Amino acid sequence: MGIMMMMFGLLMIIVCICSALLRWNQMRYSKKGLPPGTMGWPIFGETTEFLKQGPNFMKNQRLRYGSFFKSHILGCPTIVSMDAELNRYILMNESKGLVSGYPQSMLDILGTSNIAAVHGPSHRLMRGSLISLTSPAMMKEHLLPKIDAFMRSYLSGWDECETVDIQEKTKHMTFLSSLLQIAETLKKPEVEEYKTEFFKLVEGTLSVPIDLPGTQYRCGIQARNNIDRLLTKLMQERRESGETYTDMLGYLMKKEDNRYLLTDKEIRDQVLTILYSGYETVSVTSMMALKYLHDHPKALEELRREHLAIRDRKRPDEPLNLDDIKSMKFTRAVIFETSRLATVVNGVLRKTTHDLELNGYLIPKGWRIYVYTREINYDSSLYEDPMIFNPWRWMENKMESMSYFLLFGGGARHCPGKELGISEVSSFIHYFVTRYKWEEKGGEKLVVFPRVSAPKGYHLRVSPY
Repeated sequence: MGIMMMMFGLLMIIVCICSALLRWNQMRYSKKGLPPGTMGWPIFGETTEFLKQGPNFMKNQRLRYGSFFKSHILGCPTIVSMDAELNRYILMNESKGLVSGYPQSMLDILGTSNIAAVHGPSHRLMRGSLISLTSPAMMKEHLLPKIDAFMRSYLSGWDECETVDIQEKTKHMTFLSSLLQIAETLKKPEVEEYKTEFFKLVEGTLSVPIDLPGTQYRCGIQARNNIDRLLTKLMQERRESGETYTDMLGYLMKKEDNRYLLTDKEIRDQVLTILYSGYETVSVTSMMALKYLHDHPKALEELRREHLAIRDRKRPDEPLNLDDIKSMKFTRAVIFETSRLATVVNGVLRKTTHDLELNGYLIPKGWRIYVYTREINYDSSLYEDPMIFNPWRWMENKMESMSYFLLFGGGARHCPGKELGISEVSSFIHYFVTRYKWEEKGGEKLVVFPRVSAPKGYHLRVSPY
């Protein structure tokens, strides 16, 4: 009986301490002028609830506090905005007291000159460099021919396998295609070395920034150092050779007729930007497009008709060109609808550079603003039957120009590689649907938060079309 009373007393003390900590932390952030919301535990905030509950956490907070509320997630006090018009305003007005505010682990690993880390003149330099690398002329003359040749080869012989794990295939496809565009002269052992380090780097960017042996963060930092070493060696070899290269690295290193001259460190950060930024979006969109097309035969029939028409007017070995990509209207609609439903980027982070008035509230200097765009994609006031896969909704040209269209970001941070990514997914879809038909092996679960993935793979039985 005495032991029971002691246990009960200890439990009550723990409850009181926890309650006091929660109340104290809430009081810390109860400054006049802040929006409503809860802050959770000291240091940890509500990050655990956010990562575990994901969209449900955001929906519950929105029901309690509206579409503009405070929280403490991802390691810092944060204002969450779920209002479409306000989100667009925030993205379009970065220079007015807002800068990019991505997690420290991502900034440490991707580099201080990464386009997500810089702002002002540095951002204009890095962004201008990226835009020049993905211009229509570059797409037509250099990038698309490489993409087409790669996809044609990469998608060969899939029907010879009993099953194909599309998740693994699209991950490797995206990385290898991007690396080929960056440095087409790499030999297979070098490609494998880059690939090994890159996958470690990706895991590190999504980790807690604790620099201890064995942590994902430490592994990510080491992988970044190894990639820097490989790139430094490659750049030195190219300078010593005196040859001219027409891949992305060649253009980044070019001194003549180059409006965007970068230092070697900036070039290495830019290469990582190109590899990293499109990796998850292109691979996940490619995988999920096949999933949605499998589940919606009418959409698959319409899409396949579009691609067979392109093949009918070309020789069997004739590559896709930029006009072919532009003619894929329904394919573009499928890509947008896939990106809307299988949301890869849940939102973007900004940081206040000074006390800032926003939406009638005063946001302190140094706070993050999480422009949470995920729920906008499922808003029934913006999309009719939002949970239904309906690519035909995007056949209206005005859809891409709507204020709530934020699938590729907005304002000065609008994705400069948007059309390159669409071209890669379109090319993959083209060669897949004109060569193969497929059925799901079945029984595999897809997870949509915090990342879209198939934990045990997404396996298909593939046969010739």
